[in-house]
Amino acid sequence: MKYNTFGNTGLIVSELCFGTMTFGGEGYWKNIGALQQDDATALIQGAVDAGINFIDTANVYSYGASETLLGNAIRSLGIDRHQVVLATKVRGRMGGGKNNVGLTRYHIMDSVQQSLTRLQTDHIDVLYVHGVDPLTPIEQTMRALNDLVTAGKVRYIAVCNWPAWQVMKAWGICSANGWVCFEGLQYYYSVAGRDIEREVLPMAIDRNLAVMPWSPLAGGFLSGKYTRTNATGGGRRDNFDFPPVDKEKAYNIIDVMAEIAVAHGVSVAQVALAWVRLQRGITSTIIGAKTVQQLTDNVASVNVTLTADDLQRLDAVSALPKEYPGWMVERQATDRMNING
Repeated sequence: MKYNTFGNTGLIVSELCFGTMTFGGEGYWKNIGALQQDDATALIQGAVDAGINFIDTANVYSYGASETLLGNAIRSLGIDRHQVVLATKVRGRMGGGKNNVGLTRYHIMDSVQQSLTRLQTDHIDVLYVHGVDPLTPIEQTMRALNDLVTAGKVRYIAVCNWPAWQVMKAWGICSANGWVCFEGLQYYYSVAGRDIEREVLPMAIDRNLAVMPWSPLAGGFLSGKYTRTNATGGGRRDNFDFPPVDKEKAYNIIDVMAEIAVAHGVSVAQVALAWVRLQRGITSTIIGAKTVQQLTDNVASVNVTLTADDLQRLDAVSALPKEYPGWMVERQATDRMNING
């Protein structure tokens, strides 16, 4: 396992982050996983034994059950709290009532206190805002987050799923007020879903923000279970078809990955994970698992070294279509790229 710095913070995290979305199985989350305490504890032990020091959850995962199972696992295993970086999230609906959702100061403060209780800790290392809230001004959200850091309940703040312009607006607000701002980004990114390469990833690289891709296997579609001749692979995609994927394009990508996997003697999933890990700007790729065997296979992806030819083939088959203003920026930049030409 290798380790990277978390953006500008100096915090050191493993190149793989273990995600706990499969813990709990409450409500519609059962479509993703319904692991209970014994299985959850075994996976946390396996992740730590593999050198993973970065663990990701969210208050909304199984409506608090994932955090509870994670907190119990860390306590029962006797894991030194200072040896792991814990991340959770706030924004999602956590119950009835008009105000039990969103990025208001009201909901953020209540949710963080409840997360601390479930996780059995006195601080959250990384707190993500888990999406946008169109009703709450960004100023209100960022002030509440800054106050949590000042109070010592949160060490660093980060963001999921915001458009790049909103992230930069938050940066401007925080800079003007002397508040802490986002140090990391958690966004969907896979070889079959490269949308963040348009605006989000260039922004993160420019600001030296940590980037943590979620669903690097595209909700299991790139796990090797799904092929043109086996559209129902027995995975979670059969019942929960998310995130959206252009399946015809994805099958083309899977065909290439399968050839590369055979050449390297590894699984298709390991090739997909290695591709994400090797992309510029990526800090820690979030992996999930329902079994220790799946976890072991996913962790082994850190040992896969794709060749320049492998990467070129995957880039070609998965390339994003050109969109404006991207194609115009690229066109107009050509006469400034070689000043000695």
